[in-house]
Amino acid sequence: MESCRALILDDEDDLRELIALTLEPMGVQCVPAAKLAQAKTLLEDGSRYQFCITDMRLPDGDGLELVAYIQRLHPDIPVAVITAHGNVETAVEALKLGAFDFVSKPFDIATLRHLVNQARKLAPLPDGRENTNHRSDLIGRSPAMEHVRAMIRKLARSQAPVLVSGESGTGKEVVARLIHAHGPRADRPFIPVNCGAIPAELMESEFFGHKRGAFTGANTDKQGLFQAAEGGTLFLDEVAELPPPMQVKLLRAIQERAVRPVGAAHEQPVDVRILSASHQDLVRMVHEGRFRQDLYYRLNVIELRLPPLRERPEDIEPLCAHLLGRLAGDHPCPRLSARALDGLRTYPFPGNIRELENILERAWTLSEGQTIDVDDLQLPDTCTAPSPHQHVTQVSDLERYLESLEKEAIEAALLACQHNKTAAAEKLGISFRALRYRLKKLGLD
Repeated sequence: MESCRALILDDEDDLRELIALTLEPMGVQCVPAAKLAQAKTLLEDGSRYQFCITDMRLPDGDGLELVAYIQRLHPDIPVAVITAHGNVETAVEALKLGAFDFVSKPFDIATLRHLVNQARKLAPLPDGRENTNHRSDLIGRSPAMEHVRAMIRKLARSQAPVLVSGESGTGKEVVARLIHAHGPRADRPFIPVNCGAIPAELMESEFFGHKRGAFTGANTDKQGLFQAAEGGTLFLDEVAELPPPMQVKLLRAIQERAVRPVGAAHEQPVDVRILSASHQDLVRMVHEGRFRQDLYYRLNVIELRLPPLRERPEDIEPLCAHLLGRLAGDHPCPRLSARALDGLRTYPFPGNIRELENILERAWTLSEGQTIDVDDLQLPDTCTAPSPHQHVTQVSDLERYLESLEKEAIEAALLACQHNKTAAAEKLGISFRALRYRLKKLGLD
């Protein structure tokens, strides 16, 4: 690994010396600073620094001020902060300001080395060349998608937990994978988990693993999702579906960076970055008491909202070209008529990109020839709201009327997905567990 220079800011001589003795064998030249003003002067003297480590408490300021300063004037330099033990709030604030990670005092040598290895993967090379490839697989050049791309580049450099929010079908897992792939953990596992698909009684074992004999049927030790994601990223999709007891356990795992397998006597340290996603309004769920506020703030250190497809109609054409090309494979790629494109641009897409893909696949299958016309798309017209001049049917029993609409929508989704309940739940924008509940309630199971 190439040698590099690092700025080390701490007012304790012994700690600066310890850091230097640890990092120099790794090929890191440590440039010390004891005060905030001295660190700023060193940053402006023309020397290149591959990363910076700063303490929080300084004689003439604090580490948060340096994090903000570097983020504003030297955003290519990763900066990590040293915090007092257990001061999670300060660490979270540092991550929000742009720090890529933090380490708590007293720290061990292995933890410091790991942090530095992560920083070097993010840092610019000594000659100033970019160290990472930020190619994106997102389709579309609308201002909304350019903003998402810029956020992915920024979030990939951090170790902060990220909440990816957006309607069902907007591509939340795709974005989570890109954040992982463009960051320092790219060579480690990306483990996605749908929180709504795991039975509540099995969640603790699935997330944290279990020891042999921990419960009936536990015939061998089992690795949990946290352990499987060691060194990489754990993506919690539909995190709003976690039941309250599991929310408590997840909060502790995130705060302590450790998990305790079911039946184990001691916690095991884990190094995992947490990304999560939900199409539900978590703020409302917090206000209603259905989601823990402290867990929400740990998961939502930074939020990345994905725009629905109806907010970026200019991306419809490139998306269609990409999706049709993928559907056609080795066959000649079909094209959309002007009328078909106009129809897609004005359709509201409640199911977003996932629905667009389903519409195109159906149209390609049913159309004759190489041109898909608007009639081939069979766009639903039930999603458009009635105008003030349209006649609205009078309803005498609102609850029964709403149940009939819900039943009709579920039956249509099951039919469209060939009675695959998991796919139908995704199409409807609800969790698998919620679909099972509705099927039982409506007598459809």
